Amino acid sequence: MSAPTVVAIDGAAGSGKSTLARLLARELDLPYVNTGLMYRALTRAALDLDVALAELTRGLRVRLTEGAHPELEVEGYRPEDLHTGEVDAAVSRASRHPKVRELMRRAQRALGADGAVMEGRDIGTVVYPDAPVKLFLSANPLERVARRSGERGGSNVAEELRARDERDARVNPLEPAPDAIAIDTTGATPEATLEAALQIVRSRR
Repeated sequence: MSAPTVVAIDGAAGSGKSTLARLLARELDLPYVNTGLMYRALTRAALDLDVALAELTRGLRVRLTEGAHPELEVEGYRPEDLHTGEVDAAVSRASRHPKVRELMRRAQRALGADGAVMEGRDIGTVVYPDAPVKLFLSANPLERVARRSGERGGSNVAEELRARDERDARVNPLEPAPDAIAIDTTGATPEATLEAALQIVRSRR
């Protein structure tokens, strides 16, 4: 199958976009780029180093890994280093600065220059408004909480997710691109969501 240059996937935390993006990237033989990791890595580095965010963003080492299934790597951090309560609480503050977002989007455009499945909150609207395929994922609140609880555990997942949604909305409101195709993943298996996305990709070839 001839793959589009960029598949843009946006959606809220717990909507299933990371699972879909990784599976779809492998199916289409494209790199997988989780743009949220870039903001998380910046936040982790800022917490550790206490330096100016814009300067830190400029020096952030971002690359695609080698091998059959390239994925984003930022500063050599492991994913578990970036998905912590401390980072969750601070990442919205780190990402609210206009200069930081400008620099990040520039880097994200470069990462997708040779094709990628890219996920985030504003990929289809800001980072890659020219992407030939744009997906917008959603799921009901109970499902999102259940997924996040399964990923990370904890006893206060619902409140943490609600607070995260509120912080993210103040920084970067979640809106689908006008030409994005919505996928409600409530009750859907990862395989069913992947098949729905592949049908959309094929229709946009």
